[in-house]
Parts: sequence; structure tokens; C-alpha cells
Amino acid sequence: MTYPIKLKNILFILLGSAIFSFGIVHFNMTNNLAEGGFTGITLILYFLFSIDPSYSNLALNIPLFFIGWKLLGRNSFVYTVIGTVAVSLFLYIFQHYSSIKIDLKEDMTLAALFAGVSIGVGLGIIFRYGGTTGGVDIIARLGHKYLGWSMGKTMFTFDFVVIAVSLIYLDYREAMYTLVAVFIGARVIDFMQEGAYAGKAVMVVSERNAEIAANIMKELDRGATILNGKGSFTGQLREVLYCVIAKNEIVRLKQVIERIDPHAFVTVNDVHEVIGEGFTLDADKNPIGR
Repeated sequence: MTYPIKLKNILFILLGSAIFSFGIVHFNMTNNLAEGGFTGITLILYFLFSIDPSYSNLALNIPLFFIGWKLLGRNSFVYTVIGTVAVSLFLYIFQHYSSIKIDLKEDMTLAALFAGVSIGVGLGIIFRYGGTTGGVDIIARLGHKYLGWSMGKTMFTFDFVVIAVSLIYLDYREAMYTLVAVFIGARVIDFMQEGAYAGKAVMVVSERNAEIAANIMKELDRGATILNGKGSFTGQLREVLYCVIAKNEIVRLKQVIERIDPHAFVTVNDVHEVIGEGFTLDADKNPIGR
């Protein structure tokens, strides 16, 4: 089934491309930091041969579009083309028309931090709304389909090789800060992908689950689900209460459980994204904040 191209997705991909490009120009290029992937290749060409990254980015990616468009599907292909072209456009604008100068060579920790955050936020937004910036993503998909290679390993290997080659123009200090920036960028991308609606998942084993569930509904205005379980040692059937709450509600939930059954067995786990009533939908099943 083919879904329509959404204007909202395009606008956010453009926003992500602008943030990503700003970081590349004002933190990586200004402070002599490398990067992984095709972006890293464009920086190698820039520092060694003074080739404008806005041109080399398109030159490297356009052939891959023709090779990989069937793998991406219509929507992903359109969003990827938009993202890649937008990155080149913003790279050109920030290089030639931006009057901002952010020289942090005297404090490379800040340079690496802001490089990683800006690139991570930019790519995180692009990925979250269905786009990519081409390059390694397409190569990884081709390798997975025709050679059976793991996409994660392919991307990691490619990034490692690119950063290793970047040592041609980096000194050891800049190389170490590049690794810091790449690590921070990866963590920020993960955070962006996990979603804004994070929470805590709580499982309770108690003889008074029904009473606990009723008080959770009354005091926290949260629903709960009672699952059927079986003790592996005793073989007895037990009810297991499952509830997802916001992070700031965990203390109140523990107080409810402690008051009703101090001997309850409770586990608490992080939930990276929650979709549904009470988090992304209101009581009438309408999206919250729209």
C-alpha cells in the first residue's frame, strides 16, 4: 500500500537538514573535525582538495539514487532525495552566505559536543519523519539484500573506514575529538528516535492486584491490565498487574502499592516510547496537542 507524501514530513526533513548542515559547516569544518559516512568523505575532499561539500554530496549520492530507488520505496525515495538535496543546499548557504563564525579550536570539547548534538538532532529529525541523507543507508540496504550483510555492521564498518582515512588530515587530538562528536551524535539520534512520549512500565505481583489497579485509576488516572501468570517454582496461577505511567508518576505509584500491599513484588522498566490514550491520545482518542 502506498501512502501519500506528507507536507509535514517534508517541512521537518528540511528543518533537520538545516540543523545538520549548520553543524557540519560551523562546528566540523570550522574546527577541523571529521565525520563518518558520506559526509565524512565530503569533508575529506574538502580538507584535502578544497572541493565544496555541497557539490560533492550530490555527486556521491545521485548515482546511488538510481541504484537504490527500488529498495527505498516511493515515499522513502522521495523523502531521501529531498533530504539529500536540502543538505547540499543548506551546506552551500551556510558556507557562502552565513556571517556566523564559531571558532572553538581553543576549546575542542565544546566543538565536539556541539558538532555531535547538532548533527544528531538534525539526522534524528530527518529519520523520524521518514527521510535519510542517502549515502551509507542505501549501500547498507544493497549489501543486506544482495550479500546478506548486516545493515548495522555495514554502516559501522563504513564509518570506521572513513574516519580512519580522515587521519590523513587530522592530528591525533582532532581525531579523538571526532570520535567524541560521532559518539554524541549517535546517542542523540537514538534519543530522537525513541520519541518524546517515554515512560515507565510497572509489573506487580500481588494478592491484591484488583485493589491496586482501582487505586491507580482513582489517584493517578491511569489504566492497568491484569495478565494471567504462573509461578515457575510453585506452579500456582497468579495475576500480574501491568501499568505504563509517566516518569514523574513513579513515586506516587510506588506509594499506592506500598500502602495496599507492602509485600508486593514490583519491577520497573524504562519505556522508550508510548503511543495511545493518556500519552499521545486523549480520552476521546484524539491526538494530544493537535
